[in-house]
Amino acid sequence: MKLNKLTIIKLAAAAVVSLSLPACKDKAFPLYGADNQRPAVTYNWALTADTLQEKLYNTFLSANGRYFVQNDAGNATFHYWPNAHALDVLVDGYLRTDDDKYVQRMKAQLNGIRQTNGNSLINDYYDDMEWLALSTLRAYDATNDADYLAAANTLWTDIKTGLNSNQGGGIAWRKNQLDYKNTPANAPAIIFAARLSRINDNPADLELAKTLYTWLKGKLVDPSTGLVWDGVNANGDGQISKNLFTYNQGIFVGAALELYHSTNDAAYLSDAVRTAKASLISGDITPGGILKGEGQGDGGLFKGILIRYFTLLAQEEAVAAIDRNELVKFLKLNAETLYTNGIARPAHTISPDWTKKPSGSTDLTVQLSGMMLIEAAATLNEAKLF
Repeated sequence: MKLNKLTIIKLAAAAVVSLSLPACKDKAFPLYGADNQRPAVTYNWALTADTLQEKLYNTFLSANGRYFVQNDAGNATFHYWPNAHALDVLVDGYLRTDDDKYVQRMKAQLNGIRQTNGNSLINDYYDDMEWLALSTLRAYDATNDADYLAAANTLWTDIKTGLNSNQGGGIAWRKNQLDYKNTPANAPAIIFAARLSRINDNPADLELAKTLYTWLKGKLVDPSTGLVWDGVNANGDGQISKNLFTYNQGIFVGAALELYHSTNDAAYLSDAVRTAKASLISGDITPGGILKGEGQGDGGLFKGILIRYFTLLAQEEAVAAIDRNELVKFLKLNAETLYTNGIARPAHTISPDWTKKPSGSTDLTVQLSGMMLIEAAATLNEAKLF
């Protein structure tokens, strides 16, 4: 259709008006046009992270204010390990904003976990305690509050009771199944031990981290691809469970990266990059370049954990530029996909599938996973990597 001069002027004026529309509640999120095509989106990562932090506190906090509940649909069950990650996410908020409200929320979270868990931080699952140990150590590093370091040391003392020679070494998954070893009970322990050894200046913890790493890499990392399997002897038959979960890739990358930081041994960094690159091209991990959905429940947290450690690797100066670029491209694609497709607005609930809007209730695990990605995006944006 041929346009006359007046029509062209009107269209131009309309374009100017549309470009100057105010942002929606948490971002510049343009409306669909008449042709149903979405214009370019302006991503405001920090403001969206703020909104999601408030969503977490206002929707998922228990009535007694001590922990975050299972979902946003009335299930107030306390689960230890997602609450450990909730502390990690609060630390993310504090590091990004330097807002003292997070200091109060972090301490309330630690105390609330202890009170709700029978006035103890100790748990039957070694991996659960490792997640809390990692978040308390980050909280200590952020605040220099000795209560967090004391909690981390208490947890570490109990975690080490899971060490045994079954399956050739490693830490058990839980206390009543000492012959089952898996990546979630060993990779976080390596990350923690390496970090704690630097804080406490304790070479023994670093040596243990290295020993655990040697066992984990030899037992549960596919030598042909670098992808990380889940566990060994789950059914008492000595067999390796070769399931490929997203978070196992992330925590192995984190373990290798922390040992590189502690030893300056480039072999560890090479391992981290290899597993990360293998994950980016694995149809079992990142179909179409987007981390796969792993449902609600425990699986809802898996992707966010991978994001946390891949983000650290992307910020490592020693990583080759070509590899960093691929990591950043991957993280940006996932963040932009979640931002535009996977968050319901104005509710700001998050989908377990980052390619589409959530439906029904949202589990705490799923909400936290998406928050980790948005906080990571804010970090990378601030670092001029996005």
